[in-house]
Amino acid sequence: MTGYSKRYDKKETAGNTCTREGEIIMSLVTRPAPDFTANAVMPDNMIEPFQLSALRGKYVVLFFYPMDFTFVCPTELIAYDNAVKKFEELNAQLVSVSVDSAYSHFAWKLTERHKGGIGELHYPMVADLSKQIARDYGVLINDEIALRGLFIIDKEGIVRHETINDLPLGRNVEETLRVLKALQFTEKYGEVCPANWKDGAEGLEPTAEGISSYLSKHEK
Repeated sequence: MTGYSKRYDKKETAGNTCTREGEIIMSLVTRPAPDFTANAVMPDNMIEPFQLSALRGKYVVLFFYPMDFTFVCPTELIAYDNAVKKFEELNAQLVSVSVDSAYSHFAWKLTERHKGGIGELHYPMVADLSKQIARDYGVLINDEIALRGLFIIDKEGIVRHETINDLPLGRNVEETLRVLKALQFTEKYGEVCPANWKDGAEGLEPTAEGISSYLSKHEK
């Protein structure tokens, strides 16, 4: 393997732990999303201070990636950008974060895609130069770069979903949309979403009668 995948093998990452204020972080799900303010390259390419809590009232898909000018990362950022209107229709804001500077983000956006750049993106790219944001979210590895962490934050600022991929493993945009829609379904109808739930499918009542009724129809 080449690039950062070679630098961070299993031996090097074994036993990696992340802490915040002396606490070992197992999961942020059900907890308030750690707030932050940092410089970001905005969709219009302006570099401005960005505060996560300013998005309260919207859903937020906050996703970390290891580094600019790498390999899997541009495919992910472009794939999420291609779906930006789908997220907007769900009242959700995409936000990307890496440990690079805002100027690195800016240079990467100015690099044409056929040369490994990302071109125009329609969501903020946050610069976590101090690495504190990645540390607070439990995705900083070896005190150097972020794993591919993704967090869905609800309108009240609570983390409702998280996934963390190792460096070589790109994420699936459609799965992010599916989970976001599942969250909104449960909030709207008060039902829960069974395995392999998709938009348009039925949920189930979180009761003994509800699961019995559901299984009698779907698991014969």
